[in-house]
Amino acid sequence: TSFMKTVDVLGGVEICNADPLKDAYTGLDLAAGRHRLMGGQALQYVRSRHADGSSDLGRMKRQQRFLAALIDRATSSGILLNPMRFRDVTRAVLGSVRADKGFGTDELLGLGRAMRNFSPSSSEFTTVPIEQMGYVVKGVGSTLKWDPEKSARLFKSLREDQPLAADKPKNKALLVPVSPQQIRVQVENATAAGGLGKRVDAALASTGFRTTGFPVSSADRTLKRTVVAYDPRWDRSARSLAAALPGSELRAVKGQGAVLKVIVGADFERVRKVRAEDELQGESGVVRGDEVGCV
Repeated sequence: TSFMKTVDVLGGVEICNADPLKDAYTGLDLAAGRHRLMGGQALQYVRSRHADGSSDLGRMKRQQRFLAALIDRATSSGILLNPMRFRDVTRAVLGSVRADKGFGTDELLGLGRAMRNFSPSSSEFTTVPIEQMGYVVKGVGSTLKWDPEKSARLFKSLREDQPLAADKPKNKALLVPVSPQQIRVQVENATAAGGLGKRVDAALASTGFRTTGFPVSSADRTLKRTVVAYDPRWDRSARSLAAALPGSELRAVKGQGAVLKVIVGADFERVRKVRAEDELQGESGVVRGDEVGCV
């Protein structure tokens, strides 16, 4: 299909999923982690509605994430600045969409030039706010009922060409599978730097993690790389915590229990702000393209 050709011309699109995705209906079979999808796999990814229990709503979110990743690929790989490569992309795109009469390759090339300063942060993704799942309509069956007030605000913003996420904070937070408020953490200082454990504990707590507030010192004070030790039963929480500690190593420890352990190494620099997807969307239900993480 033209969709597959577009993805292939771009050199593939990178996506990230926190959990394995498998759909027997489309043939999708992805392990947890990062993947560069070429045309065929990309089509499986955006079509799958049986990969988890979220059905069409889950498929829509995956499609939004894919579009954000596609925008990032197109704007970061120099394609918009390369006339020959971009011409190949425009031809593939025009084969997969219905364009107005008279809108052809030259017009799309002009649009591409105008979008050279476009980036994932310029894009916004949302769905119509839902008030009730499984809303039964006589003669129709189970449906989704829109939230009348929130959906009215959404459509008003669209009509007036206003940003959907204008009320969002400027500080970007990386999307993670589990909210920091649900993750319990014990900090252990494995360096010779005095007070580092308290500093890391405070930084994690300010980001929302449920730290013990009483960091301890490790017997080994020579650790170079920060470690997140976790019980395999809490692997999603561990990935969320590790995302807040750039460069940290995940280490599975069977039987450790629900409390995750951060063993601070000499490489520690900062704690990155992270938030669960639903928290980040908040009232507006909007996620910008540069906020799409491994979820």
